[in-house]
Amino acid sequence: MTKVVRFHRTGGPEVLQYEDVPVGDPGPGQVRLRHTAIGINFLDTYQRSGLYPMPLPSVAGNEGAGVVEAVGPGFKGLKPGDRVAYAGAPTGSYAEARLFPADRLVKVPKGVSDEQAASMMLKGMTAHYLIHRTYKVRKGDTVLWHAAAGGVGLIACQWLKAIGAKVIGTVGSDEKAKLAKAHGCTHTIVYTRENFTERVKEITGGKGVPVIYDAVGKTTWEGSLDCLRPRGLMVSFGNASGAVPPVNLGVLSQKGSLYVTRPTLVTHIASRADLEKTAKSLFEIVKSRKVKIEIGARYKLADAQQAHRDLEARRTTGSVILLP
Repeated sequence: MTKVVRFHRTGGPEVLQYEDVPVGDPGPGQVRLRHTAIGINFLDTYQRSGLYPMPLPSVAGNEGAGVVEAVGPGFKGLKPGDRVAYAGAPTGSYAEARLFPADRLVKVPKGVSDEQAASMMLKGMTAHYLIHRTYKVRKGDTVLWHAAAGGVGLIACQWLKAIGAKVIGTVGSDEKAKLAKAHGCTHTIVYTRENFTERVKEITGGKGVPVIYDAVGKTTWEGSLDCLRPRGLMVSFGNASGAVPPVNLGVLSQKGSLYVTRPTLVTHIASRADLEKTAKSLFEIVKSRKVKIEIGARYKLADAQQAHRDLEARRTTGSVILLP
C-alpha cells in the first residue's frame, strides 16, 4: 500500500483525500517509482474542480521526480536506482509511489536536484514550447507575460532575458513585482492598481507587443487584445481567473488581424523525441544557471488541501511542491 491524494468528486480543495491504495509490480513498458518530490500546478486545480473533466476517482497531480524501484519488461533505457522526472499524463503524481510509463520519464542529470526537477518539468517545458515553438521569441522582442511571478512566469522571464528579449510582466502586488524583476522582468505592472492595457501602450510607445502569454484567462482576455500590435499573437495557456468566454472572431479583425492560439504541453511532448529534446533544453538552461528554479513553498503530501487553497488564493510565488 502507498499513500495518495485522491478525489472521488469534483469541487474545492476539501475533496482531496489522503488515502491508502495498492501499487503492485510494473507491467510491460512500466516502471515503479518512489517519489522524492511532487510538483503542484494550476492544472491540478482545474482537474480537481471539474473544469477539466477527469475519470473518478482520480489521484491528483501531473508532475514529479523520484527514484526507479523496479522496471517491467519491454523497456531497456532505465534501471532501478535511476533518478527520473516527468510531467503530464497519466495523472496521479500526488502519491508516495506509483506505476508510470517508462517512455514518458526522463533521467535527471547531475547538477539538478530532485526538488528542482519536480518543480520545473511541467512549468519549465511549458515555458520552453511557448517561447521557442508557439512564438519563437528573438533578441530585441518585447513580450507581455501575465502572472510574471508565478511558477511558469519566473522561469520564462529568466529564459527570455537570456534570449535578449524584454518582458512586460503583470503581477498582483509590489512584493511580486520585486520578485519578477529579480528574475529578469524588464517592466512590471501591478494590475490591482494599474490599467495594464494603458501601461503596455505607454511602455511600447503605442505600438503594442507582438505576442502575449496569458495563463490568467477570463479577467485579462479583453484588455490583452488591445495590447497587441497588428497581426500580433495572443497565446492563452491557462484559466487562473476562469475560462475565457466564447469569442467573436470578428473582434480579431477589428483589432488588427490578430492571431489566437490555445496550446498545451501534451501535444508538444507527445513524441519521445520531442519530450527528450524539450527536457534536455530545460536541464541545460538550469544547469547553466541562466534560469534558477525558485521553490516558493513546500508542503507535506498530507497537506495537499492547504497547498491548493494557497495556490488558488495566489498566496504563493514561484514553484510549489509536495514532499512525500
